[in-house]
Amino acid sequence: MRGLYGQQSSPGEELSFVFQERESLPPATDHQVKVHMRACALSCLDTELLSDIKLKKDLVPVGREISGVVLEVGSKVTFFQPDDEVVGILPLDSEESGLCEVILVHEHYLVQKPLRVGWVAAAGTLRDGLRAYTALHYLSHASAGSAVLVLDAARPFGTIATQLAQHRGAKVICTAHSPEDKQLLDRLRPPVARVLDVSHGKVDVAESCLEETGGLGVDIVLDAGVKLYSAEDESSSKAQLLPHKHDIITLLGVGGHWITTEKNLQLDPPDSHSLFLKGATVSFLNDEIWTLSSVQQGKYLYILLVDIWNIMEKLSSGVFRPQLDEPIPLYEAKVSMEIVQKNQARKRQVIQF
Repeated sequence: MRGLYGQQSSPGEELSFVFQERESLPPATDHQVKVHMRACALSCLDTELLSDIKLKKDLVPVGREISGVVLEVGSKVTFFQPDDEVVGILPLDSEESGLCEVILVHEHYLVQKPLRVGWVAAAGTLRDGLRAYTALHYLSHASAGSAVLVLDAARPFGTIATQLAQHRGAKVICTAHSPEDKQLLDRLRPPVARVLDVSHGKVDVAESCLEETGGLGVDIVLDAGVKLYSAEDESSSKAQLLPHKHDIITLLGVGGHWITTEKNLQLDPPDSHSLFLKGATVSFLNDEIWTLSSVQQGKYLYILLVDIWNIMEKLSSGVFRPQLDEPIPLYEAKVSMEIVQKNQARKRQVIQF
C-alpha cells in the first residue's frame, strides 16, 4: 500500500507531494477501527498552523475527510462493527494519509454514513458542513429572520453555508466573483435574497447590503478574506474582489457577528470604536479548534455524533447540494492536490477509490 504525503524542503518553500510506500497495517487494537477507503476529499495543508502548534514534520499526511467501509474493529470499540459504512475527519496529528486504501482510525473520529448518501458526496461535504455549523451555530447562532451576508458564496464552503443559513430561515445575500459564479448562485433553490456580482468592480457591497436590509445592516457576515489596506497596496487580483474591512464594519448591524477567515486581521482604534458602538463581535473561524483543545473534546464528540450526522441527513434530503468536481482516481491525486494547495480549485476535489 502507499499513501500521499506533503513534503517541504525548507520554510517558505512550496509543498511538494509524494507517494510513500507503507507497510501492512497491524490488527486494530482497543478503540481503533480499520477502514477500507472509498473516497477522500482534498483540502489545503496549512503548514503555518502545523508549525504554530508544533505538529510540523518532514512528511505531512494528505487527505483527512474520508468515507469507507469498516473492515475490523478493536476489542473496546462500541460504535461500529465490520461492514458498517462510515465517514469522518482525521485529526491534525494523525499519522494516517486518507489517500491510502486501508487506514486505522480511532472510533471517536467516525460516524455512521446514511446508506442513501454516496461515498464521494459524503467525503466532499464533511469539512464545509462542519465549518458552516461552526460559523452559523456555535459562533453566531443564525436563526429565522437573521440577515446573513456570505462573501464569495460560490466556493464550496460558501455554498454550504448559504444553504444552511436558508434552511434556518435566514435571509441570505451573496457576493459572486464572476458572472459564472452569479449564474450558479441564481440557480440555488430556494433562491437567495440577492446576488451581488463584484467581478466588474461597480457594486458597492456595503451600500447594497444596507439597501437590502432597510438601512439596518446584516446580522452575520461570513467573509472569504478581506482587504486590509488600500486598493493600491493590494497586489493580487483576488484581493481586489474582496471588501475592505471598513465596508464590513459599515454594513454590520447592531449586535451583529463578523465571522472571519482572515488570520492576520488588524483592527485600528476607529474600527474597534465602530464595533463597540454597534455592540458587534468579531470571531475567527478556525474549524480545527475542536481537536486542538483537550477541553473541547467532549463537544467535538457531540459535533461528530450530532452535527455531522445532521450534515449527512441534509445531504441525503437535498438541503445540501455541494459544489463537487468530478471524482478523481487515486493515480491523479498528486496533481489534484497541487491545484488545491495553490487555491486554484473552485469546486471540492474528491479522490474515489
